[in-house]
Amino acid sequence: MEEARVRCGGEEVSYPELFGAALRATAGLAALGVGAGDRVGLLLRNSLEFLEASIATVPLGASAVPINWHWRGEEIAHVLTDSGAKTLVLHADLWPGVAEHVPADVTPVVVGAGEVPGARSWSEWMKGEPWQQAPETAPVSIIYTSGTTGKPKGVVREQSSDEKREATRELLAELFQLEEGERTVIPAPMYHTAPNVYALACALLGMDMTIMERFDAEEFLRIVEEQRVTVVQMVPTMFVRLLALPDEVRRSYDVSSLRWIVHAAAPCPPDVKRAMIDWLGPIVAEYYGGTETGPVTYCTSEEWLAKPGTVGRPLSDARVKVIGEDGTELGPGESGEIYVWLDLFPNFTYEGDDDKRRAVERDGLISVGDVGYLDAEGFLFLNDRRSDMVISGGVNIYPAEIEACLLALDGVRDCAVFGIPDEEFGEALAAHVELDDGCSLAEEDVRGHVRGHLAGYKTPKVVVFEDSLPREDSGKIFKRRLREPYWAGLERAI
Repeated sequence: MEEARVRCGGEEVSYPELFGAALRATAGLAALGVGAGDRVGLLLRNSLEFLEASIATVPLGASAVPINWHWRGEEIAHVLTDSGAKTLVLHADLWPGVAEHVPADVTPVVVGAGEVPGARSWSEWMKGEPWQQAPETAPVSIIYTSGTTGKPKGVVREQSSDEKREATRELLAELFQLEEGERTVIPAPMYHTAPNVYALACALLGMDMTIMERFDAEEFLRIVEEQRVTVVQMVPTMFVRLLALPDEVRRSYDVSSLRWIVHAAAPCPPDVKRAMIDWLGPIVAEYYGGTETGPVTYCTSEEWLAKPGTVGRPLSDARVKVIGEDGTELGPGESGEIYVWLDLFPNFTYEGDDDKRRAVERDGLISVGDVGYLDAEGFLFLNDRRSDMVISGGVNIYPAEIEACLLALDGVRDCAVFGIPDEEFGEALAAHVELDDGCSLAEEDVRGHVRGHLAGYKTPKVVVFEDSLPREDSGKIFKRRLREPYWAGLERAI
């Protein structure tokens, strides 16, 4: 059998080389005082070093804390401070944008060329001896999720028993069709939960893996053809971009090696999913869950074609309930807030905020703010989101942060930010802005202000200036009244 390799950005290594580099990084982290229970921030683009650094924390019993490198300094500072990270491994060219926001007690470790005062060099670590000591019991990575309100929250899992850990591995291997000998591509950023877990699971199985530095639809097809990719995890936005390619371009690549595609992270428009199945055959599966819960429902292409729009039925070890406004469980076809839990998954809390953890639980089940219903056969359908959270291209965005940013712009009296339908990303951002009397701002003033303070993907696509924003009797902006016209005539409201 051909030796499995891991490749990214023109670099390629064998698994012995990958794990050797990871253990050298382990020794480097240990020299910095990183040990059991400590956290290591990763501000890295998709790269071999991202995978190596994630693996490097495991023998020490430390946790990797992947950080979205699109975030701005204050956003990154929150994660580093909140997690208590001792070290930050980052690509050198990202340092100028975050330097003044990295806490003084966090030691930077630089990947690539670049001068960073007081930093350690990843390349120097690679010249050292690998870590030799027996491994500690290691927790999984701590992923910061935007959740539904407020600042990003770190999901910290309890240690799981060996029996449950093995059962979880078996479940994920079954859902994603992962086993030794399969070949995969990682098309999404590994700072997100699903691609992070997926990539690490593939590495543990020694699967041939190509990591894309960024998703490009035609490049994805080229990789599938060249590397004979068999299984992959994706998000609906990638489907949209693949289907947007001219037919002759799609037909020019041999993708017959693909035998299983799993998607999640955001609702998939029915016409998009049907087009993917028509093109590639009934190999497109779907799951529903969150960073907090893991996968809780699952459906095959055949199940989805029989019930278009479903996100599947609960897994055998999962529980799903739909709860009404009065706290009672609703029957088939009745929409309410969705509460779920996968019994195999270890429990969790939010870093430093047990109150928020308790607030999302009801009778042992967790809500991530989605609204939907179960049909008579137990298939789950999503149709709304109780919170204001927006999912754009599989990325969670919370409007409260953008609204706070806009309120700091001179001339803005009040504002409302919310999600609107978008053919490519599922949802885009709209900002309705009420200005101070006598003030005049252009749409680009609003966008430029957000772009200058927050990650680029948090910039509103649509900006509307209102003479007066609609308000409830309490004075709270009636955001639903602004949002509804954008979604009128659509079967979904997320």
